[in-house]
Amino acid sequence: MTLSIAARCSRTGQVGVAIASSSPAVASRCAHVRAGVGAVCTQNVTDPRLGPWLLDLIAAGSTASDAVRHTADTEPLIAWRQLTAVGRQESPAAFSGELALGTHAQAVGADCVAAGNMLLHPGVPQAMVDAFAVRPELPLAERLLDALTAGLTAGGEEGPLHSAGLLVADAVPWPVVDLRVDWTEGEPVAELGLLWRLWEPQQDAYVQRALAPEAAPSYGVPGDL
Repeated sequence: MTLSIAARCSRTGQVGVAIASSSPAVASRCAHVRAGVGAVCTQNVTDPRLGPWLLDLIAAGSTASDAVRHTADTEPLIAWRQLTAVGRQESPAAFSGELALGTHAQAVGADCVAAGNMLLHPGVPQAMVDAFAVRPELPLAERLLDALTAGLTAGGEEGPLHSAGLLVADAVPWPVVDLRVDWTEGEPVAELGLLWRLWEPQQDAYVQRALAPEAAPSYGVPGDL
């Protein structure tokens, strides 16, 4: 029901997730990022508690691999879960339980990890990892969207997608990108790309409005004096 990629940018230190699913509001349950720590996806019969749990382990000093392994060893319902995790430096990690739905697979790259279930074929995650590496000079959000699009081109899920999300964490405690298409009968990944193009030129201004509103640019909306 889900395909996703979690990644970091070695150039900027940002961490992020892109995710899409046939289920509604997938990013609200499955995608987790934390500035200075990492990015995590917990999917396939999702337990949203596992995302913060994995990030807490990484924040406390575990590698992504150790955090995923510890969770797989101690979570009693892990057979239904699919986990991916990326820390700031060490190798990303993934886990798929034996009860993961349909055709499921995972692929690990130098700075990213992709996974999916109910896939058209098992090569989808590797196509996402390969696409992420093609244009390292781009913003992390755009590389994540490239990877998600490549997953669709490679076959994606067996059925239609209805929701998608994009999260990126940078130097502030909140995600600097948190964009979601919670339900559409159209193409959620394409719609997510439109949201990114709307958000990208305003992203830094919203951070500045939080930290230094007196120096921030005007809002450019009716009634803004």
